[in-house]
Amino acid sequence: MQKKWQALGKLKINDSGFKIDDLIKILLENRGLKTKKEIDTFLHPQLSDVTPKNVGIDLAQLKKAISRIEKAIKNKEQIVVFGDYDVDGITGSAILWETLYARGAKVMPFIPNRKEEGYGLSLKALQNEELRTKNPTLIITVDNGIVANEAVTFANENNIDVIITDHHTASETLPDAYAIVHTTKLCGAGVAYLLSQELKGKSKKSKGDEDIHLELAALGTVADLVPLVGANRTIVFEGLKKLHQTKRPGLIALFQQAKVDQESIGVYEIGYIIGPRLNASGRIESAMDSLRLLCTTKKERGEELAAKLELVNRERQQLLREGAQHAIESITSEGLGARKILIVAHESYEEGVIGLIAGKLVEAFYRPAIVLSLKESVSKASVRSVSGFNIIEFLRLHKDHFVNVGGHPMAAGFTVETVKIEILKKALEKKAESLLTQELLTRTLKIDCELPLSLLSKDLYNSIQQLSPFGMSNPEPVFASKKVTVENFRVIGKEGNHLKLILRQESDTFDAIAFGMGEIATSLKSGDMIDVAYSLDENTWNGETKLQLKVKDILV
Repeated sequence: MQKKWQALGKLKINDSGFKIDDLIKILLENRGLKTKKEIDTFLHPQLSDVTPKNVGIDLAQLKKAISRIEKAIKNKEQIVVFGDYDVDGITGSAILWETLYARGAKVMPFIPNRKEEGYGLSLKALQNEELRTKNPTLIITVDNGIVANEAVTFANENNIDVIITDHHTASETLPDAYAIVHTTKLCGAGVAYLLSQELKGKSKKSKGDEDIHLELAALGTVADLVPLVGANRTIVFEGLKKLHQTKRPGLIALFQQAKVDQESIGVYEIGYIIGPRLNASGRIESAMDSLRLLCTTKKERGEELAAKLELVNRERQQLLREGAQHAIESITSEGLGARKILIVAHESYEEGVIGLIAGKLVEAFYRPAIVLSLKESVSKASVRSVSGFNIIEFLRLHKDHFVNVGGHPMAAGFTVETVKIEILKKALEKKAESLLTQELLTRTLKIDCELPLSLLSKDLYNSIQQLSPFGMSNPEPVFASKKVTVENFRVIGKEGNHLKLILRQESDTFDAIAFGMGEIATSLKSGDMIDVAYSLDENTWNGETKLQLKVKDILV
């Protein structure tokens, strides 16, 4: 696999020496922030700036949606909040359900079963017995619906109004919904949060509780990997503060199960510890358990649900390990790794983890990856892409091959008749050969700038934290130091897959940790001179906190 480093900026050190502000300016410019207004807005985000107008929601459609919801509340119509089974959809559903329930609405949440009804508003889901017996007259989707043309038409024919709230990429023809509250600038929970805020604004009863859902919007925003800039950054910046103080019994129990400190939860903890546990129920069983956990007001119920999610998450981890190993071995043994797009299919792949398997394939081979869970008549696929390759646009070039398709530029999903998979596979591989250049398939590590180790300090680390929370489109700053001496090193971890190093440049010495790079130990020896790319981190051991380098790459 080819890889390269790309330096984004260059630090100039003049006679007066090094100024941290000069480096921060480079970091901001690397993130497209140059004017004083852009920088001030980024460094000092204001929740008041997160408005429907500012994120591109059609205000006429929003007004129409609110009017219809108000009517349904007043007339005690049966409302269904129709969510999705990932963290974004679950948190967004919790936000809207709680908002409507607090307003006295006759409302029920519904999340389709991944295996039985599949993703989003569909004919199968609308024919679900539990849903039908409630006889709803208004359905509000959360994190889905923007491509549900057939289902919306069916609902209209059965005297059910549909309000779509979504953030996925729209197709050429929009569904004939009563109203569409849509933007691609937020995640699904972010859209639900803004609709909720507008509804609260219409109710005197809700005065004073404007931010009770901000923590949920932050969870959904981080977990859905949307760019952490603009409104998304503001939601997470303010939402993390709320999460640190949340009184939700289910979330508190989940934090305890996951052994995370509530007051220090950040983007990493949401993305890698909390999010996967909330996602697990929708992948393996029913996402309703995660929704119940978010909404419960009882401590015992929260603990019970958190313990259940912990067990389901372990099962999810096992299924992922087995599926990823099988997929990687299949690609390696069949020599498919040289192809520009990876397509694997097997009946053993659980639908709930195929997206995660696809992510593991991208990680291992750095190719767009499609993983199909084979079924007798119709199979489901999950897709992950590489930076710079819009996978949903690519798939829609072949829309005639699918039963349905939807998603984002970096992640998508589709269903296909099983008998057509081979035809589809050949068509996708042929098109990928012409569209995917070698440059796109070269893993590129973006370096903010080169620094000597002598400039690293606690003051620098603290200044960098002004740019947090870090995530998509606002990555943790990465630096490179060249001609660094390896003083010492050892492999760590149960399977010896991590590397602990002591690095020196002239008189400056730092500890470093290289996660997942244990294999490099075979080509290293003490005294070697290397180039190292890293982010700055803090490590606390025996009550002492000191800087360490979190290694991204090593060139021996």
